Amino acid sequence: MQRISRRSLAVVILASVTSLVVCVSAGSADEPLNVTPVLLAVHDAPVPFKGSGGLIHLVYELWITNFSSADAAVEKVEVIGDGAVLQSLDSAAVTQRLQPAGLRESVGTLAKSAQALLFINVSLAPNAKIPRELSHHVTVRVSAAPPGHQEISESGGATTIDQRPVAIIGPPLSGDRFISADSCCDATRHTRAALPVNGRVRVAQRFAVDWEQLDVSGHIYAGPRARLESYTIFGKPVLAVADAVVASVVEGVPEQTPGAYPTDISLDAADGNAIILDLGEHRFALYAHLQTHSIKVRQGENVKRGQVLALVGNTGNSVAPHLHFQLTEESSSLGSNGLPYEIDDFQVAGKTPGTEAFDEAEGKGTPLAIAAISPALRVKNAMPLDQLVISFMVK
Repeated sequence: MQRISRRSLAVVILASVTSLVVCVSAGSADEPLNVTPVLLAVHDAPVPFKGSGGLIHLVYELWITNFSSADAAVEKVEVIGDGAVLQSLDSAAVTQRLQPAGLRESVGTLAKSAQALLFINVSLAPNAKIPRELSHHVTVRVSAAPPGHQEISESGGATTIDQRPVAIIGPPLSGDRFISADSCCDATRHTRAALPVNGRVRVAQRFAVDWEQLDVSGHIYAGPRARLESYTIFGKPVLAVADAVVASVVEGVPEQTPGAYPTDISLDAADGNAIILDLGEHRFALYAHLQTHSIKVRQGENVKRGQVLALVGNTGNSVAPHLHFQLTEESSSLGSNGLPYEIDDFQVAGKTPGTEAFDEAEGKGTPLAIAAISPALRVKNAMPLDQLVISFMVK
């Protein structure tokens, strides 16, 4: 926007559905004054981590508020690190990532007097210097404004990178043909699951993954879909990812019938049978949807890496047997913010065609097409990204 000195005139822009009204008043300060109808903020600074593809990722949310009475189409967003542009999102990319508060559908136009979260995933080369600070530059178009005043550019959302060390953990499962479903960094079910909990918006599942498993013929299940034992992963041992203390245990929740999500389930019951481990240094590991009466540990107990904690089940808010796993900074599965982590040793044996193909294979019981990687790629100290075929090597 045009910069105007207070010494001359202060400008206030009131955008309406029909016009852009400019009101002026006298001022005396020397510093320039800008009206900023689009406000930018970052509530949770990103923690850099390495993904299984070898890149360094910065995953976070840019809050955008349209503080005007006219709709604003977001045409461009630039992520700037230490003064250099790291990523540029055009209108099409924004439309896939901008999620209005309280909704799960993305949009490209921010409604008047509305707020939305732009879900950002910046990828940096393995040897790239991680910036100290991030800021953002956005361009929006207000079609209701008069010609010559429709395009507005603003900068904001400055934040300092969170340089805390990333937890290096072991695998939560043992074996082959595990699928990292809805994993980081662009899967909408977890990464964009922003929830207002206890007076603050949290993204506890920012780095969550739903581990499922294929059989040797590529099926997620073989036999009747409604039968728990038809699923390859059902009943598989769940392992402690580190030496830890059991922070909490939920037990006694009955199994759900596969094929449909339960209705009217409360937040407290969403995890089903679950375990939270305290890994130390404000890091907590959640294992959810565990098999009924399979939990082998109790609150306050010390566990060792690789120790069997429970078995995979289908309890709580679950449509099919799987292991939901995530790290958070507090001992709450939903009332906390998700943290990245890196598994110290695993193999990537292939990749699925994507979430849509995975959902179809799970819904119909058909084989999931896999683009094999041969020989399998051995990866150390990285997070398994979305829709990969993973083998875990337990030490």
